[in-house]
Amino acid sequence: MSTVHRSIKTAIPAPGTEEILASLDCYESRSMHGQFPLIWDRAVDASVFDIAGNCWIDFTSTIFVANVGHSNARVTAAIQGMMDAPIYSCYAYPNRKRAEYLQRLLEFAGKPFEKAFLLSAGTEATEAALKLMRMQGQKLGKRRLGIVCIEGNWHGRTMGAQMMSSNLAQRDWIGFQDADIHHIPFPYPWALNAATPEAFLEAGLERLATSGVDLDMDVCGFMLETFQGWGAVFYPKEFVQAIEKVCRKHSILLAFDEMQAGFGRTGRRFGYQHYEVTPDLIACGKGMGGGVPLSGVMGRAEVMDLPDTGNMSSTHSANPLVCAAGLAVIEELEQRDLVGEAARKGELLFKGLTALQQRFPDRISDVLGKGLIAAVLFRTPDTGAADSAFTSLVAERCMQKGLLVVHTGRESIKIGPPLTIADQALLEGIDVLGEAIAEVAAE
Repeated sequence: MSTVHRSIKTAIPAPGTEEILASLDCYESRSMHGQFPLIWDRAVDASVFDIAGNCWIDFTSTIFVANVGHSNARVTAAIQGMMDAPIYSCYAYPNRKRAEYLQRLLEFAGKPFEKAFLLSAGTEATEAALKLMRMQGQKLGKRRLGIVCIEGNWHGRTMGAQMMSSNLAQRDWIGFQDADIHHIPFPYPWALNAATPEAFLEAGLERLATSGVDLDMDVCGFMLETFQGWGAVFYPKEFVQAIEKVCRKHSILLAFDEMQAGFGRTGRRFGYQHYEVTPDLIACGKGMGGGVPLSGVMGRAEVMDLPDTGNMSSTHSANPLVCAAGLAVIEELEQRDLVGEAARKGELLFKGLTALQQRFPDRISDVLGKGLIAAVLFRTPDTGAADSAFTSLVAERCMQKGLLVVHTGRESIKIGPPLTIADQALLEGIDVLGEAIAEVAAE
């Protein structure tokens, strides 16, 4: 098949794929495996090419990393400039590019963010936020250093991040559960049962109180993933605003995990802005670096300066290469108005996905998200139960037809193309998704 935006010239998997997969099976931990059999060879803007030259429309942005497009020219030039300097790393020694980037980053983030701490991976950033919240609790003399999290949220794979996530099976390896990390239910539209978002939150907090948790004495932080990752499910605005009121009343820090939501993805600079609240901390990553390992935490100076000198550093954090890339990402977002473009293209995306839901009402239960982050949830036509098997077949068929979507392994397909994607490529990708649904349903 061949269109302006797709080209599949060989059998899929392409010749040579099996040999590379066999080598990875032999030498690499299987924890890194599980994606569809596609060997990425190069990626440019919203296109991904394999080793045989086949070309896909990319609706994944490598899990929402390539917000400014794959191999963005401005980012590439910025990295090349540091390589030509030449300087790759300088540990915690000062560097001009780091100073320049941090100033621009905080200007981009706006109030109330005054200082930042840079890292390499998202899970490091959520761990740093956890540390800062607990240090603030110590400063205030809290009896316990409790953190309230939301069921179903995901914050990373390291110990503290997995403790804050609520998947018990995935954190079983730790061997114990932190008694001061608590979880309250997520307000899914189908879980509210006519209750107001405020009442739903109150019920969750009453459950904590029943277990002996006092908000004044035993809680120092709330950590929210900006939306429920697996399904791009945003909270009701009133739910988050009620949490903010609780935090202010009980001297609790409010933190957002903005890994997927930050840097323009939702049609706002940061996803929390949809809720019209003011967080104390935000943890960022993914789209922050345009493809290089860059993450960070931003907050008010009095919180960010809680760790003493040298008490919170990282070998590769804030190195000149990634700071140059991060600076280029911000310049690209601003000069091309990619945040506004994400909002505009999001309207095209959701118009197309809503049309698919109307076309397949027995198969698509929900279309969720904002801006250029979306999820299509599938169900069985007979019982209406979540249908992960059908979803996986649709995701695979999309891949065979020249479209890459995020295969979650459950009843959702997630969609998050680069913010730079051409309108016609976006619309073509929606058409391909519709073709895949129709074909799999017919079979």
